[in-house]
Amino acid sequence: MKIVYLKTNNIANIFNQLQQDLGGKLKIRPQEYSLELHNNLVSGVISGVSFKNNISFIEYDIVFKEDMLLINNMPITNPIHFMYCAKGKISHSFGIKGEKRLLNQFQTGIFSCDPSQDTTLFFRKNEAVKLSNIMVDTHEVEQDDDNTDLLRNQLLRTFLPKAGEYIFAYTGSYNLKIAEKMQQLGAISQKGLVRNLLIKGIVHVILAMEIQQHKEDKKNAKNNFGSLTKDEMDDIKELSSFIKNYPEIQYSLKYLSKKSGLSPAKLQEGFKLLFDRTVTDYIRNVRVETAEHLIKTTDLNISEIVYSVGLTSRSYFSKIFKEKYNCSPKHYQDHQNSLAVTA
Repeated sequence: MKIVYLKTNNIANIFNQLQQDLGGKLKIRPQEYSLELHNNLVSGVISGVSFKNNISFIEYDIVFKEDMLLINNMPITNPIHFMYCAKGKISHSFGIKGEKRLLNQFQTGIFSCDPSQDTTLFFRKNEAVKLSNIMVDTHEVEQDDDNTDLLRNQLLRTFLPKAGEYIFAYTGSYNLKIAEKMQQLGAISQKGLVRNLLIKGIVHVILAMEIQQHKEDKKNAKNNFGSLTKDEMDDIKELSSFIKNYPEIQYSLKYLSKKSGLSPAKLQEGFKLLFDRTVTDYIRNVRVETAEHLIKTTDLNISEIVYSVGLTSRSYFSKIFKEKYNCSPKHYQDHQNSLAVTA
């Protein structure tokens, strides 16, 4: 078993330590790091970015070729770890011999401890894992904006161990929306300031979603996955991706039930749980968002766009478009055209 110790909150030092222990090629941009790994120990990429308000983001998209322990121990102050597993699964414990908590695909974990404890991640051999870790430092932060103190104080109150305790541990219910945000991070192609702003925005959204997930789970007093199994949730995720890729198909519950192998009741339960929408509402929302993208990026007229997203009534399309974007599709298209002429 390979063991890597990280004894710093500084992201530059973290990546230097990772490269020293795992090898690989380290690429550095302003505030951004990428460690490409292809050797007999590990294959994949570890990427990260740091922000002025002492928030750092690290993503592991890797396969270890032997069991691996990643041990975080900060001698003065330990950060709060907001983790999300988008692929595979990992185990977390406080110390090598501590109680292991499994973090499955699509689950959130929030962990913190005092400096006497280690935050330990266990990666299994040959397990493809995609894990994000947002680390919020708990010491005084460098001011970034007016909301920094408010955010930090809320996090300290909620996620640090209480008086007389040494650890805080939470494993959340399943959440596919965070996986979509991680996909958006990976799709950012811009460079420079625009790239940094986009990354910062999405990372903060992910952090907010994880905090909200904890709040909702706490309100429910238990993890409630309904009657859905993990495999059924995977089926619904695959089905939702199919709908996004082919919005023009005339969908029905019968068609989707046959395609997924799930009953209409389970489809409704799954879409409500994962997307907070009924199946019909999810399809309608996908069509409107696809249409907005087509208006912005193509020369198709409104009628052609209506047809291309699987709708037949232009008036109905205008109604649902205006409900979502607070303007008519024609007005939106004219505005896009005027911007293009100005540019």
